[in-house]
Amino acid sequence: MSVKATDVRKGHVLEKDGDLLLITEYIHKTPGNLRSIIQIKTKSLINGAAGSMRLSGNDSVDVAFLDRKKTEYLYKDGEGTYIFMDAETYDQFPLAEELIGDKMGFVSPNSTVEVTFHGTTPIGVELPPSVVLEVIEAEAAVKGNSATNVKKNAVVETGMTVKVPMHIGVGEKIKIHTDTGDFLGRANE
Repeated sequence: MSVKATDVRKGHVLEKDGDLLLITEYIHKTPGNLRSIIQIKTKSLINGAAGSMRLSGNDSVDVAFLDRKKTEYLYKDGEGTYIFMDAETYDQFPLAEELIGDKMGFVSPNSTVEVTFHGTTPIGVELPPSVVLEVIEAEAAVKGNSATNVKKNAVVETGMTVKVPMHIGVGEKIKIHTDTGDFLGRANE
């Protein structure tokens, strides 16, 4: 679908030369009595390359139609590919590790995840703002360190290492921010 450059915003996905470009930054400038200039920074959803575009207010761009589906994460195969299952049709499909990046450290097997599709091709994973994971390994607390904001390493059920306060122990469920990987607190389950 073709739209004017002034109608796109940060977070939209553009189609250009067979590539899907996520808009990561959008700046609309109107210097003095000149025509408007639109600076867009993008990230390719296909290969991860960063880029930029400079457009005028009259230019048109093609916005990609993306579909999100609820899926279940099943497992990671030996080749570094993650296997998901569509919750409605029970069809299984792979998603390459390069497309997902570090996001799978927040996803445990058999959990529900939204996968973004372009047509019938899966291109990425949408995570909730925070997830609850169980601590399976934690360093021992050192007496006397609890008075300050000292943190220790803890390994959660997905294998990811998170910095947590000294009072968190093995077996506890903790809430983790998916954008930063920061500890948010104990889970209220």
